[in-house]
Amino acid sequence: MSSYSEESPASPSSSAAAGAIACSSNPIPIPIQTDTKTLTWPENGELDLDWIENLISTFDWSSKNLPPSDFPSVLSVQVFDTLILTASKILHKEPNCLRIDPDDSSTVVVVGDLHGQLHDLIFLFGQAGFPSQNRFFVFNGDYVDRGAWGLETFLLLLAWKVFMPDRVFLLRGNHESKYCTSVYGFEKEVLTKYGDKGKHVYRKCLGCFEGLPLASIISGCVYTAHGGLFRSMPLTPSKRSKGKKKNRRLSFNSEPKSLSLGSLEELSKARRSVLDPPWEGLNLIPGDVLWSDPSMTLGLSPNKERGIGLLFGPDCTEDFLKKFNLKLIIRSHEGPDAREKRPGFGGMEEGYTIDHVVESGKLITLFSAPDYPQFQVL
Repeated sequence: MSSYSEESPASPSSSAAAGAIACSSNPIPIPIQTDTKTLTWPENGELDLDWIENLISTFDWSSKNLPPSDFPSVLSVQVFDTLILTASKILHKEPNCLRIDPDDSSTVVVVGDLHGQLHDLIFLFGQAGFPSQNRFFVFNGDYVDRGAWGLETFLLLLAWKVFMPDRVFLLRGNHESKYCTSVYGFEKEVLTKYGDKGKHVYRKCLGCFEGLPLASIISGCVYTAHGGLFRSMPLTPSKRSKGKKKNRRLSFNSEPKSLSLGSLEELSKARRSVLDPPWEGLNLIPGDVLWSDPSMTLGLSPNKERGIGLLFGPDCTEDFLKKFNLKLIIRSHEGPDAREKRPGFGGMEEGYTIDHVVESGKLITLFSAPDYPQFQVL
């Protein structure tokens, strides 16, 4: 059972900016709003920077001055539908593993878990700068749950995606799922804010989650994914394929006798549209990418603590980096509460930790929600 509440906005913390890699040191002003506004979709159907800035100031003001049930007066279901449909069409066309190749004059900002902390996201934009032609953003999943403004956070990021689809990239986290959102607060948040239209809005969000890519490769040398590494799914002849060679079919062996690291090619072919367990067959790779954790113990093993995904040691990090000529892995997925239970790993006081240092590079855990969790599961 989960408990949802609209809490007083936490004071934005400098650790929100620390919880992002490659932040700018030149803060930009965030527009301030003094009364309620109703957002409308542009007549020409195209978003621009003025519309985004208006969205930011409106969400910021309404989160501090209106009860949750008044949210439709700010963003109607009609505007919500148009935004999420437009964004979903873009996201569903993107590959499982994005290739992001900025030029030498560009900056890439990678952001970890946000968990509904709208005000820290706004603060982060103020510190790092808005997305632009020479500033890319990669968001590493977990936009909702555990915080009071998951809907506003997710919709703001979708608006940026629609406005700058080749500069803003939204990866999926394990909380972008039906199971997590029904347990950790997002479903109840949506129902509270949209009332009798809440189920419709929630279903549309779930449909959008299905389209979120799983990982990215930045500049050919940085792998980003919410949980981390994943297993190989070797192709083996199916039991029904005995007989003539021309009738033989290949199927995925969902229970390999031993675990081995998967390849980027396997990742590109994984089925990402399934939101929840059971993670098996074609769904095992997405389950690993979203739920796995680093370990100080060598090798790959089932992640028994979570009941899903893998634990991967520094030798796996080295093998993955070396095999694909990478220098850095950036993953998220673990906040301060998780790290308190993991002896040998650094905490999240600075917004990130360096977990593995190997010959070919490093593995970093990045977390961008400094006031996490804003509300607890009972």
